[in-house]
Amino acid sequence: MFTIDAQQGQARTGTLTVKSGKTITTPFFMPVCTKGTVKMLTSKDLLATSTQAIISNAFILSIRPGLDVIKKFGGIHEFIDWPGISFTDSGGFQMLQPNFLLGVGKRGIHFRNPFDKNKMVFTPEACAVIQEAIGSDVAMILDDVVHYGQEYDRMALAIMRTQAWTKRFLITHTREKQLVFGINQGGTFADLRRKSSQLLAELDIDGYAIGGLGIGESREQMLDMIDVSIEELDPKKPRYLMGVGSPLDIIESVAHGIDIFDSRFPTMNARHGRIFTRKGFLDIKKAKHRDSELPLDENCTCRVCATYSRAFIRHLLTTDERTGHQYTSFHNVFFIQQLMTELQQAIAQGQFDEYRQQFLVEWHQ
Repeated sequence: MFTIDAQQGQARTGTLTVKSGKTITTPFFMPVCTKGTVKMLTSKDLLATSTQAIISNAFILSIRPGLDVIKKFGGIHEFIDWPGISFTDSGGFQMLQPNFLLGVGKRGIHFRNPFDKNKMVFTPEACAVIQEAIGSDVAMILDDVVHYGQEYDRMALAIMRTQAWTKRFLITHTREKQLVFGINQGGTFADLRRKSSQLLAELDIDGYAIGGLGIGESREQMLDMIDVSIEELDPKKPRYLMGVGSPLDIIESVAHGIDIFDSRFPTMNARHGRIFTRKGFLDIKKAKHRDSELPLDENCTCRVCATYSRAFIRHLLTTDERTGHQYTSFHNVFFIQQLMTELQQAIAQGQFDEYRQQFLVEWHQ
């Protein structure tokens, strides 16, 4: 299922094979398709950015369009026209959104349906059944996600509750063609992160995710928690840092042993005119770009940079033309996917440290 092909320090590149036979090289990044699509981008757009894997939200999709609709089409790949690898998140992340969350108990998460406002309970058993019906390649087990800054006792409760939910999920889950990843929690408390990983390592799961990071803590804290977490995990299984997608965070996390990433960060920033470039973030809405003939990034080979000027992209965004959001989203996702390819190559060639240092120098110019 997962082989490590090369390693330099903690950074590693490998091959993840899902049970359909599809393969993907790590480290890789997944754009977020909460409702089955990335905002402003089609499946063909994603393929043109070299995206090979996406992640959707099982909880949201189970409500709308509903499992009956997805099953009628034969599963999520056919329904959204996606030929690549598909992950589904459990829906636990919605616990961080106060308009969704009503409470958490031993049975599961009490939510308010975001569409009809009715109350509902989301259990680990339901999470397993839903993801089996959706037919994703990789299912994430339901976890108890806690806001950054919560007290120690609440974090301790979260890891025990997550462990109990993980066992209940695994008892219910029967789809042999679907990989299953468990999720580490514990906030920024090193002993809790270690304990959470120890509990995960005892279970028969296909991969590990590190959750509850990238939501307010410093980068140093995040990296420390990654280090503590992976010490207790089977090094032969893939490691997935959930919700992290800035270029610098990705590079530093790869240096600390992470294989998989997902985030809405690239597209969210794109829609606000914050562009990824080799020289750091570019605020395309600034007046100095009003008549600039330069592309978004002079070092980028994406079709947007090959075709359009900063002046034109700025014009689209400042006049609220949705096409501008499409162009900037395409560029930012392309940038991240190009970064992942270069990281894979640098590790395979034993040049990761040099690549990392050069990238940091250019980024801070």
